[in-house]
Amino acid sequence: MFDVDGTLIDALDNQSLVWRTWAERYGLHPDEVYQVALRTRPMETFAQVAPERDPRECLAVLHELEVEDVRSGTYTAFDGASELLRALQPGAWALVTSNYEHRVRGRFARTGLPVPEVVVDAAAVAEGKPSPVPYLQAAARLGAKPEDCLVIEDAPSGVESGLRAGMTVWGVNTPVAVDGVHRHFGSLRDAVRDTLAFASGARPQVIL
Repeated sequence: MFDVDGTLIDALDNQSLVWRTWAERYGLHPDEVYQVALRTRPMETFAQVAPERDPRECLAVLHELEVEDVRSGTYTAFDGASELLRALQPGAWALVTSNYEHRVRGRFARTGLPVPEVVVDAAAVAEGKPSPVPYLQAAARLGAKPEDCLVIEDAPSGVESGLRAGMTVWGVNTPVAVDGVHRHFGSLRDAVRDTLAFASGARPQVIL
């Protein structure tokens, strides 16, 4: 199971620009809004930074900006992402993201990455990361036991979500290990071989 932004796709600059533009439209401090958005799902972000606003209106504006970003933004898949995803068996992997599926599909189309059968997005669950609910829902939809699942993440909230779901969690694309991960890789490319080995039934030695 894979997180998307920061794990498979390098979209940090895009996320920042979208949220900063959104904040400016509402006369809010862009840096403060973005720091909240990094830790929460959009509806939760609105509740914290603009509680007096209609969340449906806020979401509509965010979607408008996201659609424009998917159309004109510049971003790439991390090295190793295409090789890894295309080597996995269909129906054996999922995306678990705090973003929305329409944006994920747009980015995957732009970067040439395959989209799996199971995508658990912000609209699919009542509780987002760091709750275990997103990863547990993905496991259920895959027909897999949590203890047999591998989570690939880059962010503390996602790592916590996977750990609370009772899954093996590996961290990628960070210079130092996120607290709690069972293994840490400096890049997604470094994790490709062992991730495929895990998917084939092997269980590499835990190394931090």
